[in-house]
Amino acid sequence: MIRISLYGIAVAMLLSSILPARAYVEPPVLADAVAAGELPPVDERLPDPPVVVNMDRPGQSVGEYGGTLTTLMGRAKDIRLMTVYGYARLVAYDENFNLVPDILKDIEIDEGRIFTMHLRPGHKWSDGHPFTSEDFRYYWEDVANNEEISPFGVTSQLMVNGEAPRVEFLDALTVRYSWSQPNPYFLPALAGASPLYIYRPAHYLKQFHARYVEPEALQKLVEEKGSQNWAGMHNRRDHQYNYDNVDLPVLQPWINTTEPPSERFVFVRNPYYHRVDPEGRQLPYIDEVIISVVDGSLIPAKAGFGETDLQGRYVSFEDYTFLKEGEATKNYKVSLWTPTKGSQLALHPNLNAADPMWRDLMRDVRLRRALSLAIDRHEINQAIYFGLGIVGNNTILEESPLYRPEYRNRWAEFDLDKANALLDEMGLDQRDSEGFRLLPNGEQMTIVVETAGESTEETDVLELIRDSWAKAGIALFTKPSQREVFRNRVFSGEAIMSVWSGLTNGVPTADMPPSELAPTIQHQLQWPKWGQYVETQGGAGEPADDPVVKELSALLTEWERSFDVERKREIWLRMLEIHAEQQYTIGTVTGIFQPVIVTNHLKNVPEKGIWNWDPGSYFGIYRPDTFWFDDERRAKAN
Repeated sequence: MIRISLYGIAVAMLLSSILPARAYVEPPVLADAVAAGELPPVDERLPDPPVVVNMDRPGQSVGEYGGTLTTLMGRAKDIRLMTVYGYARLVAYDENFNLVPDILKDIEIDEGRIFTMHLRPGHKWSDGHPFTSEDFRYYWEDVANNEEISPFGVTSQLMVNGEAPRVEFLDALTVRYSWSQPNPYFLPALAGASPLYIYRPAHYLKQFHARYVEPEALQKLVEEKGSQNWAGMHNRRDHQYNYDNVDLPVLQPWINTTEPPSERFVFVRNPYYHRVDPEGRQLPYIDEVIISVVDGSLIPAKAGFGETDLQGRYVSFEDYTFLKEGEATKNYKVSLWTPTKGSQLALHPNLNAADPMWRDLMRDVRLRRALSLAIDRHEINQAIYFGLGIVGNNTILEESPLYRPEYRNRWAEFDLDKANALLDEMGLDQRDSEGFRLLPNGEQMTIVVETAGESTEETDVLELIRDSWAKAGIALFTKPSQREVFRNRVFSGEAIMSVWSGLTNGVPTADMPPSELAPTIQHQLQWPKWGQYVETQGGAGEPADDPVVKELSALLTEWERSFDVERKREIWLRMLEIHAEQQYTIGTVTGIFQPVIVTNHLKNVPEKGIWNWDPGSYFGIYRPDTFWFDDERRAKAN
């Protein structure tokens, strides 16, 4: 039995539950291995029951086996997107953003705080080893609660007001997580694009763990692997999300066979994958996925020349006209998917800047409001997005029942007089010979906006902002760097401002956690140290000392504890109101479509879809394991 939790997330079983008793269909590419005794037959490889994926989306159909799908990525680390796209999760979002069991056979939820998870009998890792509650026990006892592997303790995603869960392993196929209070984050974390992994392939990782290996043998292994200690050796091999250890067993539809570093990664089908189609064919349909790593700036051009079968990453709306031109001759189609970001691009003033002067300035709401008022969003929309976007703050979209026009519009009009008045009121009323304002230290007021250097769109938008800010006496300088360097500079406080996208989920309901609106994780670029403090339960970072931010945190805590849907709605509205007033992030334009390039040979990819990181996992909710190639493409592959 599955119950609806008191915090409002409905968890429903997949409608097509169990196929009639009959043999399942063997993928042809595995037939020789089965015949040679290298693999058991498909009936013995599948769990009982497997997940049966419905084919009820308009235009979707049962597919055929075979073929190699190619896609392009801008960095070797992007192979982790195969975890995102593959989207095998304990529980997963369906296309309507309902949570359904996936790897789990089912789950019972009691009072929103007790989660009893039932595994599928016979489910196996990609190497054929049974997937059981021992894998959950290993994570909880030997990873999460091991001080050397997890020095900051249990991840904040499993903490409820400082309380760790009680974890029970009731039998080989049953695991229970429970808290004394409701945990509204647990299931969304399990279903996330970068999911909370509460299990590990214990049979593989034990060979690197001090609890299971004699000290002398372990030390010898540490030296052989070039690690400083056993915990570091273990952790480097324990990245299910990163997909960079070819020996690590997985539950995803495809398995990485290429050791990094490389410019070409080959993923092959997982012979023990747990999903089948309505006719009993074990998924995925596609035998192989190849990721080619190229300069990210070249990906739009390569996509336009037909060098990819499926591409959404590293192309943007600014590439749409060029990509459309290639449709007629390069045998692909460009679809426009709907993003749910609160803002296509947003400025993130760093309230945790290391420089005391800039930290004080960024925490002054008058500066943030003035910077917002000095942006000509209409010009950005017309010049960059052909007038197709929606101008305004970084906030939720009209499709959300929580939307209010004032959240989009407050402090977002282009008003240089008001912006200049606010800056003068702050005491920034002295100017140099070029007309730029002077900082308290006497230097020219130049705001360095740091970027990940991955998009000309960012550069173009910042050029227009530079022009309008100059009219308010503020110089803007852009500093691009690689993504990891960019993030580390923000985290450390070296960056005073950065540019990134806005809210991830722009269409929330009152039942969805408002965790993006208060410090919760380090990756929140406007207050990384406050977010890190919460994320590590005080182990790192800094506690928030801004009274309004502390109110946001208190509201989030109240939302987490509330059972009253109306009160949850009120909390959401208050938090959105605060953000509109405070301008913690400064939005520009939203509603910009995401181009998705699909070769004409690839079937079951929706023509219209939602393009979102979480919830959504980009292609993930549309189950790429059900994508398949037509006869012409499969014939070429053979």
